[in-house]
Formats: sequence, C-alpha cells, structure tokens
Amino acid sequence: MRPAHPRAGIIAVVAATFFLVGNGAMADDDHETKEAWRLFIADHTQPVVRAIDFSDGRELGRYDVKGHAALTASASGRTVFVAQSEADIVHVIKTGIDFSDHGEHRDLDVSDPALLPVSLEDKRPGHVVPHDDHVIVFYDLGGKADVIDETALLKGKAEVRTVDTTKPHHGVAVAMGRHVLVSAPNTEVETTPNELPPRVGLRVIDENMRQVGEISKCTDLHGEATSARLVAFGCKEGVLVARPGGIDGPKIDMLPYPPEFPKGYTGTLLGGKAMQFFLGNYGEDKVVLIDPENEHPFRLIELPTRRVDFLVDPATPRNAYILTEDGDLHVLDVIKGGIVRKAKITEPYSKDGHWRDPRPRLAVADGHIAITDPRHSLVRIVDAQTLKETRTIAVQGKPFSIVAVGGSGLAH
Repeated sequence: MRPAHPRAGIIAVVAATFFLVGNGAMADDDHETKEAWRLFIADHTQPVVRAIDFSDGRELGRYDVKGHAALTASASGRTVFVAQSEADIVHVIKTGIDFSDHGEHRDLDVSDPALLPVSLEDKRPGHVVPHDDHVIVFYDLGGKADVIDETALLKGKAEVRTVDTTKPHHGVAVAMGRHVLVSAPNTEVETTPNELPPRVGLRVIDENMRQVGEISKCTDLHGEATSARLVAFGCKEGVLVARPGGIDGPKIDMLPYPPEFPKGYTGTLLGGKAMQFFLGNYGEDKVVLIDPENEHPFRLIELPTRRVDFLVDPATPRNAYILTEDGDLHVLDVIKGGIVRKAKITEPYSKDGHWRDPRPRLAVADGHIAITDPRHSLVRIVDAQTLKETRTIAVQGKPFSIVAVGGSGLAH
C-alpha cells in the first residue's frame, strides 16, 4: 500500500507503537479506557533524572545517577535507559507504563516509576538501541556490546548476551532477527592512547557469535535507525540498508548519495513507525528523506539555519519535527517531502560552542511536542497541529535529554 500523494515513494506498513500511540480501544460495561503519559528528563549539569506526569506537570520521581545522562526508551516503553558515558554505567528506570496486547484491544497498567536495582557497567557506554523485547548497549572502550533482556531487568536481574566488537571504537550494534549488525573498526590503523580507530563498515554476527560473510563497506559509520523490517546506517558513501534475508542472514545494500547532492553525509537517522522511511541529517543545515524501495530514494530538504534536534511523530506518521537554532519549530510532511509550517518556540540556541552545551531536545506526547528549554528551566508544551504553546512545565536545573512514554488502553 502506498500513500495517496502521487509524488510519494514511502511505503505504508503496519507497525506497533504501543508505548507512544493510543489505539482508541472501546470500553464495555466492565472496562474503562484510561490514558497515561510520562516525561523522563535528564538534567544537563546535575546527575539527575526526573519523572514528570505529563497531564499536570507533577514530579513523580527524582533519581540520582552518576554522571551526564542520555536517555533512551525501550521499544515497549516499560523502561528508560540512562547511559552515562563518562561514569561507565547505565541505569534503568521502570516507567510504570505497561501495555499488554489482547488482539482487538490492549490493557494499560499504571504504577509508580522507579529506579531499578540493577545497572549495567563497562567502559564508556555509548549508543543504546532498543528492539522488540531487548536493548543493546554498545561500550565504546569496552570492546563489546551487550544484548539485554528487558523482562529480566524488570525482575531485578540482568540477562545479557555479549557481542565482541573486535576492538574498542565508537560504534553501534543492532539486532535483526537472530543476527546482530555490528559496526566494524579499522583494526590496522595505529591510534594514540586517547584515540579510537575509525569505523570502516558493518559486520553481521549470527546467534553463535560468528561473522557471516564479508564486512560491508560503510566509511565512518554513524547513526542507525529501524523502520518496518529494515535497518539503516549513515556512511560517508551513502546510507547502508539491511533487509531480512532468512537463514543466510540479512541482505546489505548501499544507497549512494545522488551525484548532484552538495558535499555532506548522514550521521544521525530516524525511522518511520507506521510508514517505511528514514529521516537523516545531511550536514548541519539539511535533512534527507530516504525511501529505500524507491528508484530515487533520496529527497533533500534545506533548512533556514542549522538543526538543533529532530524527531518523527509515531502517532501522526507523515509528520516530523525539526527545531533549528533560530528557535523555530518546523513541521516536515514526509509524504510531500517539504516543510509545511513553522512557528517560533524558543530563543535562539546557537550550534557554535561545545557539542554538548545545553540545547533544547524534543519528545512527542499525546498530540503535543514537549521541548526542553534549559536556559529557562522549562519544558514547553506545543500543540502538534497548531504549533501554539499551550503550557509550560517548570523543571529545576537545566532540563536537557527527554523521552515521552504513554498511551491509552483498557483498565480492568
């Protein structure tokens, strides 16, 4: 099935987005539909993560961690992973939002959020990649990636399967069926004690931890995303796409950037949830839409200023949101392939300075965009349709990294 727009090449697919999207299940006499949304926010300067009730802004929990935190929600939304690269540790927060699927409807169980008693430790945890019922944590200096079972974590146990990453490097690992896709470092180059080797490609590892086939070239591999059954990686040459390949493992193809594109490449990727597409950066002031099944898979969109953050809307599949350094929030229609509206939301936040300076980050919750504004200790709540700010949530310190978890279901 393809979208109605004649210029669109994006393929519509069925995808479950339980923890972000409400299905509008109908209640009967014995059941009631309820909805719950929570924000999890890491502070920029203090090692603190807060759980916030989206509906009224109440702080539901405050969790002391070890260092500067990057947040990633699991695919189910039951947990949030708190990666602290300088502190060599990943904490895990139970969100208290738990969906169970019953075919024609799903149930929602809401409980208190909590910092789980189990943590994951090794040298410099970097990319955290959720998929189905597990999460993979890549340790840049540990020379490994851990595949972690989410259900066991919620029971206070760590069930881990370790993948050897050949050599310490700033890389990523992604599960694809029984296989794991792992970045490959240059093992021949000499590096200084404070330097990591560059990435040169992608390896496929089977369930017995053996490499399948040759390394697929992908210079400076960085950024990954999953959409439908595809996984994509950003490379200097183009975007590398992995497709399910059955017993022989995934099939890997390179989509080279069009020759007419300006100089640049993709290093951050997002995947469509209910439509098969990828959205990536292309340098700092452009984004690129990628439809791997189209004869011409790339569409380049220029931005007025440099991108600060962007994300796709799982509940409104054709929408993506881009915040630029001038403080404007842009709505990108991924079917039309262009910006359709924008509004001023924050003061300007320049991209100059340190890459980790406090700047806004985006999340989507219940038809709204939640935008951290660390300069003013606020989370700004913006209606996704009108781009009007409807309210603000005051948060102590400098709110920075943010994820939203929630949806609707039946309460028994």
